[in-house]
Amino acid sequence: MGKAADKVLRVLLIEDSVEDAEQVISILRNAGIAVRPNRVEDGDQLKAALDAGATDLVMLSPKAKKIGLSETAAIISRSGKDLCLLQLADAITQDLVLRSLKEGARDVALRTVPEHLKTIALREFENLTARRNLRKIEAAWRESERRAHSLLDSSRDPIAYVHEGMHVYANRAYLEMFNFEEFDEIEGLAILDLISPKDAATFRNVLKTLSKGEKPPERLNVQAQRADGSTFDAVMEMAEASIEGEPATQIIFRQQTVSAELAEQLDALKRQDLVTGLYNRQHFLTELDRAVAAALGGKVDQALLYIEIDNYRKVLDQIGVGGADLLLGDVATMLKSLAGEHDVLARFADHSFTVVSVGRTHEAAAQWAEQIRKRFEERIFDVGQRSVSLNASIGVCLFSEKITGAAMVLEKSNEACRNAQKDGGNRIVTFDPAAQDKADAAKDREWAERIKTALEKDKFILFYQPIVSLQGAEGEFYEVLLRLDGPSGEILPGQFLPPAERFGFLPQIDRWVIDHVIRVLQERIKQGRNTTFFVKLTPPAIEDGTLLPWLAQQLKNARVPGDKLVFEMPESKVVTHLKQAKFFQKGLEQLRCGFALEQFGSGLNSFQLLKHVSANYVKLDRTYMNELAKSQENQQRVRDMCEQARGLGRMTVAEFVEDAASMSILFQVGVNFVQGNFLQEPQKTMSYDFG
Repeated sequence: MGKAADKVLRVLLIEDSVEDAEQVISILRNAGIAVRPNRVEDGDQLKAALDAGATDLVMLSPKAKKIGLSETAAIISRSGKDLCLLQLADAITQDLVLRSLKEGARDVALRTVPEHLKTIALREFENLTARRNLRKIEAAWRESERRAHSLLDSSRDPIAYVHEGMHVYANRAYLEMFNFEEFDEIEGLAILDLISPKDAATFRNVLKTLSKGEKPPERLNVQAQRADGSTFDAVMEMAEASIEGEPATQIIFRQQTVSAELAEQLDALKRQDLVTGLYNRQHFLTELDRAVAAALGGKVDQALLYIEIDNYRKVLDQIGVGGADLLLGDVATMLKSLAGEHDVLARFADHSFTVVSVGRTHEAAAQWAEQIRKRFEERIFDVGQRSVSLNASIGVCLFSEKITGAAMVLEKSNEACRNAQKDGGNRIVTFDPAAQDKADAAKDREWAERIKTALEKDKFILFYQPIVSLQGAEGEFYEVLLRLDGPSGEILPGQFLPPAERFGFLPQIDRWVIDHVIRVLQERIKQGRNTTFFVKLTPPAIEDGTLLPWLAQQLKNARVPGDKLVFEMPESKVVTHLKQAKFFQKGLEQLRCGFALEQFGSGLNSFQLLKHVSANYVKLDRTYMNELAKSQENQQRVRDMCEQARGLGRMTVAEFVEDAASMSILFQVGVNFVQGNFLQEPQKTMSYDFG
């Protein structure tokens, strides 16, 4: 769903009906969007809500009678806040869309079509987040530019900025080099006027290159000319830059004190890794930036190969540290023999090499990577008196116009290399942005097979996290958490439940969990332990008409009392399936099982829900735990919810407690139970001392 979906979406609904507002919020929550909602009915309430706190999206109901779209847009505009206004609709017509856009809405969203509402809301939230981030970046950029100018003014290097061949900035060292007193004397002066006639033609060609939007050469040897006509040999270092928002070329003049040939040799040494003779990491990153910029401009026949010698530590044990440089030098020579004229090859880290493949199709780049891997496999390296065989893992990231920068290319190629090593090494893993959708589909099929096998062969694992009473309740309380046994450790539900839902495995998973929890409960009872388990159910559970009869039979067969089980469902799922949830909760009640509402307090009127579904426990939404010790608003909201729950005879549970300060506050406001990693992280065994 995108990164914006990981944040809390603050929604302000203009809606006369609480039930209709809850329906919209539930649609967003069921889509996995964390929502902090508010509701108003008229213009005064809207203005007060905007003044009182931060808002991301304002949604205007088609049934709102006390305020229209134009007035809503005007109030938002007067508030001076950047947020998104959406017109909700039951049906979309061309006239409605045009009128809504003219009156100030960013879009029209169908509240009768959950997927459409979710897509529009999430898209606008992402756009809003992007705008806000851009403003932060612009502010930081302006501050950086201000500081940069301050540093430039104090720099001893002669530095100038040139736009369209004319000086737009020069620091004090630059003015002194060319015998100018003040910048006014040089402002608007053509840079060509500071080049002697001897090199004027060469430099004129450089200016033509710049006018076409091409990158300047990094270095240029010229004879410079001062204001009094005297000349000196210099090296111009040029780079793309900007000044006050306008594109420019930064030029640093360095007076040449050595021969041009020697200067070039010294410059080459700055770019070179001394052990291998390849480019060093710093210079490679500069070249990678250029390659990525070219890809964003449409030149996508490029790829980044991240090459790492497998089991390098074992190799060092064979040849000793003294032989490492010889080995790496030989590897570099081998790679150079395989590289093309335009490939950019570097030693990136200790035993890692990177290369930008240039001018090869993506298929050819993958084939070339395979040639490199094979050459490692076939080659015998002689180091002193020893002969060494090497293997290499190669991560390949293919360039496309969708890449976001050099950091992303490096990350993906490095990640691909790590995956190759995890699979045993001596192989190639390729990341292709264009093929991501196909890869996702293939992963889904792999997940389906893995989940099916886990159900058949008991590859799921139960973890337990203590739920501790702050009010002296007797017994032990644990929440049961499901994990999947994976090749590299336990896999969290966030990874396997979405594909399980797509392939219809959730009912089977619910039954697997309940069956195994009942078995554990049997053992606890035999041991004389007074244990209550909180068990999460997946959303389809309340619509599964066969689950309650099956549960009743399991409890009967195991001779386990139902009151030792509390089943949990998110508030948003219950709201959208209220009729089925009421029936399901009544069935649990007959079996003496408890019922808990998770993410409680995330809706517009959560306590109204308790009039329909008689939950024994309410587990407060985790957003209230965010910086609880610092947020007076969250503290007051938790206190209010505890008082209301107490008045209705419900028990409150605060999850995700991560620090002692929060524990103290939760005790003071009257929370019944607390749960979180501060007390104990989920474990395979139940070892918490309830005292």
